[in-house]
Amino acid sequence: MIETSKAFAETKPAPPRSVITDDNYSFLQKHVYNASGIVLDASKLYLIESRLTPIVRIERLQSLNELCQQVRQNSSSLLARRVVEAMTTNETLFFRDLAIFDALRKTVIPRILQAKAAGRKLSIWSAAASTGQEAFSLGMMLNEMGIRPGEVEILATDLSEQVLERARKGRFLQIEVNRGLPSSYLLKYFRQNGLEWEIDASIRNMVSFRSMDLRQSMRGMGPFDIVLCRNVLIYFDVDTKKAILDQIRGALAPGGTLVLGCAETIINLHDGFATETIGGAIVYFSKNSSGI
Repeated sequence: MIETSKAFAETKPAPPRSVITDDNYSFLQKHVYNASGIVLDASKLYLIESRLTPIVRIERLQSLNELCQQVRQNSSSLLARRVVEAMTTNETLFFRDLAIFDALRKTVIPRILQAKAAGRKLSIWSAAASTGQEAFSLGMMLNEMGIRPGEVEILATDLSEQVLERARKGRFLQIEVNRGLPSSYLLKYFRQNGLEWEIDASIRNMVSFRSMDLRQSMRGMGPFDIVLCRNVLIYFDVDTKKAILDQIRGALAPGGTLVLGCAETIINLHDGFATETIGGAIVYFSKNSSGI
């Protein structure tokens, strides 16, 4: 496990608030940080309210303060884990940031395939998979490129076992397939099952899912040709960002590609990557990485 930074201790306490006491806000900050490495600063009350109020209702509690009291009594309980998972689950949609997928399809993947040894599979890691839209988007894109299930391995990880259980089923509500998924892909790769749309087994079988904390050791993982770690690093403190980037670089194949979110950068965090702009996307290539 990567050593957590002391920077969190320097986070200013939240201002007085009516829905949750200062003491309980501070407790939630520390609980989420210790379990996930994610920093909730004093401005995140709206996020805490929106993510945790449903748990309060399901558990038939009276308030966020009562929820905190329950978690304090047993910080390793299922309820305590649900609190962390609720705070760490990120928004996701199919083909999020099309410029990234265009760069992968038109430039990055053809370049990798041209350089790969015969018979070696393309290896991709979706490092914050959530409910699977990113990983399945990759699978559909690769299939459209003529790359078949036996020629690629996609690993999809997330801290939350709850969202991974959903991802493994490959089932999505109408509102989810309406977000980012071309209608032609919906007709080609999904079949309707009641109120849900189920992705075709040929795409689902390209992806393996597993629970993972990005702060834990990545030794034995890879080598990956591409790692997508999008819209995750922004939630960590600087020391944790550096440690995660260092481990990802070690898990990449020589010259492997790292993809971050549009609002993320490695500037002042790691010098082991070269930057390339491809169309409207920025990608990072590992310098002299040998894999683990």
